This record gives sequence, structure tokens and C-alpha cells, in this order.
Amino acid sequence: MRYEMMFAEELRQAIKNNTPFVIPVGVLEYHSEHCVFGVDTLLIVKALEIIEKDMDIVICPPFYYGAASYAVEPPENNGTIHIPSSTLYTLAKDLFKGMLRIGIRNIHLFIHHQSENFVAGMPTDLAFKLAARESIFEYLEEEHGEGWWGKEEMKEYYTMHENASDPFSWIKVHPFMDEETQKKFPIDHAGKQETSLMLAFCPEGVDMKRFTEKKWYSQSAKDASLEYGLAAKEMILRKMKEVLKR
Repeated sequence: MRYEMMFAEELRQAIKNNTPFVIPVGVLEYHSEHCVFGVDTLLIVKALEIIEKDMDIVICPPFYYGAASYAVEPPENNGTIHIPSSTLYTLAKDLFKGMLRIGIRNIHLFIHHQSENFVAGMPTDLAFKLAARESIFEYLEEEHGEGWWGKEEMKEYYTMHENASDPFSWIKVHPFMDEETQKKFPIDHAGKQETSLMLAFCPEGVDMKRFTEKKWYSQSAKDASLEYGLAAKEMILRKMKEVLKR
């Protein structure tokens, strides 16, 4: 189900059922000559379109304007759009507070860009993670006043935390590929792994006739294959479903 195509009663039922509301987050970034700019976001969008057929989720409009950085190539004639993390933080905080006011309590974000550093964090995911935490703090304080955590009704907080039913579980930020999947299918940039993923999830976003070996980071794309991409795709989808079912 797509958020923008929902009717009000459908939204209310999804909230009542604690249906996952999922936001694909990525960037628009130069991915060598043979892949399109939206790789990091498109992979998540295409995965969710498949998952949507197997389980109840609400897919929110994708966010393409992350902190891409100009580390790969300068933007001139190369297409990368970079939005600073400070801007992302402000936008995300307002977005989350709006969703919480609606009554949504099962929000998930999936991020692919630079997610090989997900534990330590990189500008895009860190901006959304901080915004998630602070929006929840502010929402709870506005609703229940200062000292909300110390009140008697929160005495089961640590039990709730163990069960992932505490307020800070209302918004979760995940890598598109978890650590186990990354070990089996190591992340690259427009190389064998990412090109193979695009062949499996979004083949219209790859044109190997445009391939060039001029850039070191994309040279391995010549070894990309649909078979490799499909194997990774199967594992990614399974892991994403596990996360959304918790």
C-alpha cells in the first residue's frame, strides 16, 4: 500500500494494526557511466515493491535527496546532488514529529548509501537517526510533560525495551543490507556487487554498453552478473522481511 494513495480509513486501520510504515532513503549520485543516478534509492524502492506483495506494509514516498557528498566525483556534468546533513536533520525531525502526531508508531527507514559504515554512521543515516531520537523525546515531553520517563506508568520501561515496544522503537533506521549480507556480498560503488544488484532489482537502470574502466571503483562491474545479483536479492529480501515482522 502506498501512503500517497491511501484513504483516511485505510490509514486508521493500518495504525490500529501496527502496520510498518517504510521510508526508502537514498541519494542521487554519480554511479559511473553504466548505472543511473538513483541506484541507492531505487534498490530499496524495488525491494519494497516485492515485499509489499507478501506482507502488509505502507510504502511512504521515497526520499532521494540525502547527503551524497562529492567524494566520488564533483557534481559538474556528473549529476550528484548533495544536501548537507544539517538540512536533512531539520527536515527529518519535522517529518517524524508529523508522523507521530498522526498516530504512527511503527516507522522504518532503509538506507543503502555508505551503509558499509552503518554502525559508526555516515552523514545521511546519522542525520535521520538523531532526528528520530530527538523527535520522539520532544513528542513525549509535549504530550506528557517533563519527567515523563520517571512517572509510575513507565516503570516497565526496561521490559518494554527488551521487547522493542518502548517509545524509542517507534522509529527504526536500518541498512538496506545487514552486516551478514554485506559480508557475503561486499558493498562497492557501481562495481560488481552494485551493478549486479541493479541487474536483479532494476535492470532498466543499467546499460553495460556505457561501461568504462577509467574509474577504479567501477572496474569490477565487468564481472557483474544477474546470477550474483539474484543471490544477493534473495538474502536481502529475507532479511528485510525479518526486520519488518519484529
